[in-house]
Amino acid sequence: MLSGKKVAVFGERDDVSGLAVRKCIEAAGGEVVYEATSCFV
Repeated sequence: MLSGKKVAVFGERDDVSGLAVRKCIEAAGGEVVYEATSCFV
């Protein structure tokens, strides 16, 4: 579904982390070019 797509991932410290989203994107065939996990207040 995401094969050949480049993705920027932004995760939230208290919710879904960037690493968790990255694993899902990679499993769907996408390429993560940037990943960050921050606290959004």
